[in-house]
Amino acid sequence: MADPAVVFPFHDPDGLVSPHLVRITPILKELFSQAFVSLTSVTIEKHPEIVTHLEKDRFFNVSPIFPGMLVGDHFHFLYQVAASVSEPAQLLHPCFIDRLAFILQSKHKAQFVQDIQTVDRENAPILFGRSKAAWDTHPRNYDEIEHFATRAGEFLFGKTLDFAWCHLVIQAGSLKEILPNVQNHDMSMLAEIVLAIKDYVKMKNVDWLEWEDPFLLSRDSGILKTERENNPLETQKRLSYIVPTLQTLAVK
Repeated sequence: MADPAVVFPFHDPDGLVSPHLVRITPILKELFSQAFVSLTSVTIEKHPEIVTHLEKDRFFNVSPIFPGMLVGDHFHFLYQVAASVSEPAQLLHPCFIDRLAFILQSKHKAQFVQDIQTVDRENAPILFGRSKAAWDTHPRNYDEIEHFATRAGEFLFGKTLDFAWCHLVIQAGSLKEILPNVQNHDMSMLAEIVLAIKDYVKMKNVDWLEWEDPFLLSRDSGILKTERENNPLETQKRLSYIVPTLQTLAVK
């Protein structure tokens, strides 16, 4: 059976993450057998250098995304490619490249490596969630709004689950089986995936899901955190995916 594969969408119109992806590529190759990556059209247009980096390396399985594709459909397409190409028992790691870029260049690298390497077919699926220490690094509006969904799930299902998750480990065959029933076109499709596995998925809270933005933006974490907490647009952005997530939980 092939070693685990990493799966992440790549939307980087400002070119902020692309240099980090280049730097961490050797580390990704040590940890994973392959990377399934989707590229948005604006990223392809503005940053041909990252396209070249990805396409010249057989480690990356690259899928261009059609212009105007909604974010949930984008993720669905990428996950479908990864699940269909991989052996059913192969472990897939759907996650986010900005998080990976931070983790693999931070004090959290060793613990991250240890945690993901302890996951095998017998204890998957595992949903890595943010520990209290990790959440404490995030702006308060991020924390409290995303926990609306977590708390609703506790009332509805009697389990503590992260419905706006950052890192999942799941067998390709299981993901392939789930995807036909994932129908939402926005970020709440992540919650649909969790709902499909809620009765047997395991949660593991980790410090390495610390807030990544200060690192990527080269900003003081305290100042940036205060800015985000006092910015109504940031609150609206969190509500834009948590409200549909709550609606999804309510009808399942």
